[in-house]
Amino acid sequence: MGKSASGKDSIYRYLLDQSGLGLKKLMLYTTRPIRAGEENGREYYFVDEKRFAFLQEQGRVVESRTYQTVYGPWIYFTADDADMDLSRYSYLGIGTLESYGKLKAYYGGRTVCPIYIEVEDGERLQRALFRERQQQKPRYQEMCRRFLADSEDFSETRVAEAGVFQRFRNVQFAECIREIVSYIREQSAEQI
Repeated sequence: MGKSASGKDSIYRYLLDQSGLGLKKLMLYTTRPIRAGEENGREYYFVDEKRFAFLQEQGRVVESRTYQTVYGPWIYFTADDADMDLSRYSYLGIGTLESYGKLKAYYGGRTVCPIYIEVEDGERLQRALFRERQQQKPRYQEMCRRFLADSEDFSETRVAEAGVFQRFRNVQFAECIREIVSYIREQSAEQI
């Protein structure tokens, strides 16, 4: 987890590709429009609000959060869709402090391990702008709204309240990855 444009997606993909870690993808769902270069079932399951409501009615939504964007509400959520077997596998997902807290409450505190990614705000803003320029229809207003909202959503108080004490600075990608891999291995060893 981390603020927008902190490199979560790149780190996430890299870690999933490391077979020695044995991580499986915790696939999140979203009602937001698919971005250029994304694929349904790879980054997220892209669904409509009817599908979200159906899963919620069945009691299968573990956690959800709705963002009031300039394009209307976008929902991100985790569903207990029977794909997870925590007795056999470890999973990696992308989320927020709020989703981390809800996952921890649902699955148990010792089962869920946070990986918090940090990047200096000026660098994050440059990355976000570069990414948005690559889109067929750039949504600059939404990019700015999200950037500003992250200051509150990931405030130092909220990070501390969530019990996140380990942080990984994504300045040098290779160094950041090395530190995260080491951390995952330490956490896995403690679970055994």
